[in-house]
Amino acid sequence: MPLSSSFQKMLGKNKQNDQAGAMSGETTPRNNASVIEKDAVVAEKADVDNSKVRIFTVRVFVMALIVSIGGLIFGYDTGQISGFLEMDDFKNRFGENGAFSNVRSGTIVGLLSIGTLIGAIGSAPIADKFGRKICIITWNIVFIIGVIIQISTTRHWYQVAIGRWVAGLGVGGLSVLTPMYQSETAPRQVRGALVSCYQLFITAGIWLAYIINFGTHNLGGPQQWRIPMGIGFIFPAIMAIGIFFLRESPRWDYRNNHIDRARATIAKSYGVPINHWEVNREMRDIKAKFDAETAGGGKPKWYECFTGPRMGYRTALGITMQALQQLTGANFFFYYGTTVFANIGLSDSFVTSIILGSINFGMTFPGLYVVEHFGRRRALMTGALWMFMCFMVFASVGHFLLQQGVQIHTAGTVMIIFAALFIAGYAMTWGPIVWAVIGELFPTRYRATCMGLSSASNWIWNFLISFFTPFITAAIDYRYGYIFAACSFTAVFVVYFFLCESSGRSLEEIDTMYIMHVKPWQSSKWEPPEEEISTDALYLEPGGRNIRKANAAGMENAHGVEDVPPPTEQHGIHDVSGTDYEAEASGVRQGSIVR
Repeated sequence: MPLSSSFQKMLGKNKQNDQAGAMSGETTPRNNASVIEKDAVVAEKADVDNSKVRIFTVRVFVMALIVSIGGLIFGYDTGQISGFLEMDDFKNRFGENGAFSNVRSGTIVGLLSIGTLIGAIGSAPIADKFGRKICIITWNIVFIIGVIIQISTTRHWYQVAIGRWVAGLGVGGLSVLTPMYQSETAPRQVRGALVSCYQLFITAGIWLAYIINFGTHNLGGPQQWRIPMGIGFIFPAIMAIGIFFLRESPRWDYRNNHIDRARATIAKSYGVPINHWEVNREMRDIKAKFDAETAGGGKPKWYECFTGPRMGYRTALGITMQALQQLTGANFFFYYGTTVFANIGLSDSFVTSIILGSINFGMTFPGLYVVEHFGRRRALMTGALWMFMCFMVFASVGHFLLQQGVQIHTAGTVMIIFAALFIAGYAMTWGPIVWAVIGELFPTRYRATCMGLSSASNWIWNFLISFFTPFITAAIDYRYGYIFAACSFTAVFVVYFFLCESSGRSLEEIDTMYIMHVKPWQSSKWEPPEEEISTDALYLEPGGRNIRKANAAGMENAHGVEDVPPPTEQHGIHDVSGTDYEAEASGVRQGSIVR
């Protein structure tokens, strides 16, 4: 029986049981509670706070500001190296006869990405064991150590490269933990926008680095590059101190038996009392997932990212989406933009970089609106087509006019215009939305590991582009842009045929769409069943080995537990969520949200 059919059967049986209970006028409490316990539950429910939820609270704003600094750290480091490669003192100290060879420049730029790859993969299991907060603080310290290694060098270019590798470890860890912490802590109604703030802060970091590089590139001596590099200490210090005063992720707290602390964190995130209906609903939801995971053999193994229900499909999709974000070609401008525009013949290429960085930063703000109001799929496909068009013009003008010495001034102007149009499209779509999609794509059971693998894909391609760009442009000049154009065009089909629409849906609904084989091009009109069945609600055996790999990216015939026996004193599943309320729907009550 296909997996989706088995879910429908489970839904039907549960619905029949609910209807039978309604006809008899009785409600069977969880775990067959006694009549006295029923009365206690009814009495407690009378004290539930049913006030409206205020989403945009000071706490949510502060959390988004502090945690998103992880993106600022990466963006600042990306933007500053572009300017360093054109600074006279930096070239004289670390170049070869006052210039950088392709190998040396590619190594200095690219080793950051190797570090981020390792940091991204290693961050997930560490964060699951020690918590999100302590790991965010630790990765910030690692980044600071990397900056110290770089700034303390005088003539050794390999020390700069090693320092960037160490700093990359911190950036990679933060690239996983920043969106993870936000998606696990933020109110679901603004989850997409808050996770996308990571990309907003990346653009802010790039823009800030361009501004500071412009202000120091005419100074004499090592101040040209040491001042911008030294300013890089400020951001991880602020983030490490700020995160210390924030609360731990409620999901991690609950899974580590800090139940009351998890409830308090959720209440503070929504800006409501701890007895509020929204808090009770979310606690019940977390408990149901944790019960299922515990009954399924404890913590999942890493390979379940490929063997779990429809997880092979989703893991491959996450890896592909992060790869395509890099293959759009945005970092071609951010890493080598100053060099590119210097080759065009601009008198001060630092000014052009500031203009492009400002567009990138400014256009990410409307991107936060697009991600919640126009849908992920439509925005990503439109953005990919726009970027395809821009790179086709950029590459054609660069190769057929500028490279041939024909109408150099006109060609340079056109290339700058279409580079700006490209960055505007990227900043509104593929820049922020991919991070939101990755944060929503995976169930809680596998989220940390799958996000680590997806982010690792991003950093692998980041390294390949940053290292090989000098060699490729030397061989095929601006025709390099045709490769990025082709990747953007391919991205349209990947989104259309494989990515389900997740805008406005709960994480449980998104999970249900994938395991029930909802066609992506029909997902925007899909209506969830009355009772959702998600990966986290399946009582899987360890490794999901009871699932035969023949359908749905290898998943069918899920083994689910429909009737859980009542717990005894030593065995069974006990309600430790702090409530005995019946599970409520995961949707949002009509008229209950105040923005």
